[in-house]
Amino acid sequence: MESKKNINATAKEKKLLKALHNNPSKVILKRVNALFFIIFALFLILVGRLYQMQIRNKAFYEEKLVTSGTLSTLTEGTARGQIYDAKNQPLVTNKAIQTITFTRGNTVTADEMRQIAIKLVTIIPDSVKTDTLTERDKKDFFLASPENLAMVQARLTAKEKIDKKTGEKLPESKLYAKYIEKVTDKEITYNADTELAAKLFKRMNATSNFATTIIASGTFTAAQQAVLAENERTLNGIGVGTTWEREYTVSPLTSIIGTVTSEKTGIPLEVLDDYLAKGYSLNDRVGTSYLEKGYEEILHGKNTVKQVTVDKNGNVTNEKTLTKGKKGKNIKLTIDPEFQEGVQNILRNNFEMMQAEGYATYSDGAYAVVMNPTTGEIYAMAGISHDMATDDIKNDVLGTIQNGFVPGSVVKMGTITAGWENGVLSGNQVLDDQPIEIQGSAVKQSWFTRGQVTPISAVQALEYSSNTYMIQTALNILGQPYQRGMGIFTSRLEESFQKMRGTYAEYGLGAATGIDMPGESKGFKGEEPTAANYLDESFGQYDTYTPLQLAQYAATIANDGKRVAPHIVEGIYGNNTDGSLGTLEKKIESKTLNTVAIDLENVKLLQQGMFQVTHGGNMATGKNIMENASVNINAKTGTSETFKLNENGMPVYLSVNNVVAYAPSENPQIAIGVMVPNTIIREDGETTHANQYITRDIVNLYNTMYKFK
Repeated sequence: MESKKNINATAKEKKLLKALHNNPSKVILKRVNALFFIIFALFLILVGRLYQMQIRNKAFYEEKLVTSGTLSTLTEGTARGQIYDAKNQPLVTNKAIQTITFTRGNTVTADEMRQIAIKLVTIIPDSVKTDTLTERDKKDFFLASPENLAMVQARLTAKEKIDKKTGEKLPESKLYAKYIEKVTDKEITYNADTELAAKLFKRMNATSNFATTIIASGTFTAAQQAVLAENERTLNGIGVGTTWEREYTVSPLTSIIGTVTSEKTGIPLEVLDDYLAKGYSLNDRVGTSYLEKGYEEILHGKNTVKQVTVDKNGNVTNEKTLTKGKKGKNIKLTIDPEFQEGVQNILRNNFEMMQAEGYATYSDGAYAVVMNPTTGEIYAMAGISHDMATDDIKNDVLGTIQNGFVPGSVVKMGTITAGWENGVLSGNQVLDDQPIEIQGSAVKQSWFTRGQVTPISAVQALEYSSNTYMIQTALNILGQPYQRGMGIFTSRLEESFQKMRGTYAEYGLGAATGIDMPGESKGFKGEEPTAANYLDESFGQYDTYTPLQLAQYAATIANDGKRVAPHIVEGIYGNNTDGSLGTLEKKIESKTLNTVAIDLENVKLLQQGMFQVTHGGNMATGKNIMENASVNINAKTGTSETFKLNENGMPVYLSVNNVVAYAPSENPQIAIGVMVPNTIIREDGETTHANQYITRDIVNLYNTMYKFK
């Protein structure tokens, strides 16, 4: 069967070959005719399609041509969350501001933007806020006119248009720089209207393709808004919207609120990558300091995301909201403004008394921080700074976290702790309070022994504020117990410095406190590890600390050795429908940073020593604190002696006057750090006790307002 098929195929091929051989033109003609028929059929189909598109469905395709185009995604910021005090009163709000916006298409020319700006000037009030102008900005506006550009181009010689090195024509960017040089001062001497138009043009010209920028803000009447709407076709890309500005209540706390960037500034360059990774846009306004920065992601809110359609001519034809924006959440502080103001007044009243008594001439001011020792909530951050040239005083809340001063004897609980941690003290150990005589150094002795040898315990060392007990402890940590007339080997000096500072840091001295906002100082650690500085460190005469660090130090002792992070924000709140403070969404919880590495029995000894400071015998150093106090107060005072030269070149001896305290003694509910630096020491050795009275007055104020439990 297969063989038969092959025979038939061969026969057909032979027949075809014979036909081609006998009449080849006839076969080719048939094929050409078939090809022409196919081409003609395709042509008819094409004509029919063109008829459908250009005549029958012309309107449909014209509309499709206009509406089709490029899709672009835009991100717009929303109103920022607000900040409230503990009484629900706003410290920071948002003020709505009317704006004129410009959305830039991808084909708009400089001349078109120039004409839009000139048209806008005839509509909007001249009081609107917009950009400032440089000389270059004015020249850019001048050259945006094609006529002006052509006129200036004609001022260039053929030689000026050629690159001297290559002989080629200069690129347009370099030519434009030469055009700028050719514009005269007279040509950019603008009247007020033209200058405003130039300012608007500057913002428009700086807008990226498909982006929307605020080019002016102010108050626009209904009539002006109506005119803008009527001229929408000739004001291509112009719209009317609203934005917000931060409004800050006048308060001593304003300085710790911080600041927010403008929309023009946007995200600072140094943190740009971090914010972009979190979904921010380049022109988003962000907090740059203190609470605004510390709680940025809470306050910022959710941006609006829109999809913009741009036609073939670069005109924006449609906007579609993909994600609806949401106002940022609010934060509420732990600080009652009435208590804060009360502490401010206590500082001011006591400092004014110091001025009247002649103690405050060289003082930097006075500072106090009040916090809850178990939760870390800050109840007051009060400060006043003193201008020594004018003798004026003003509020300085930031000084509580940024200004460092020598602490004096308040560090002595830390020094005793270092002795316990390093195994050179045991419990309430007794040491001889005695004059310390070291080769090459002046004799160091305590104020109360007058050169005599007096055995005292650790608790008594705190009550009497013994310097020599601390020096001997420091020498023991160094591995060189005190001997009269001894020299000091320095091979372990740096290591011993680190040990002592490490213990202090467990209390928050010389360390970050963990406060919930950026900007705090850790104080200053001296950089000369000499033997003299090491011994001075042991009784608070070398490194410097902030008032907040002193308050955390007191709180740690009151809290049985547990150091908690101070926080100024009580909670995060939502928004009511009118944008005001809503319900609590998250409470800021207490955060324990560490526990001091000593037994509770030893912590109790420190607490007992602080009780004796205010309740002890004649040699107790803080008894003024308990004068007219409403509850028992535990405290440790601190002074240090230094000097300044007066205008006559004579030395004036000065002292810091500090206190760390907590109350009530039996059930601590507040911890306090007070610093009053550089008060005058009189010739009879007397100096102010304002630090002690400030401490007492703060405790009494708290008890009056809230009643200790």
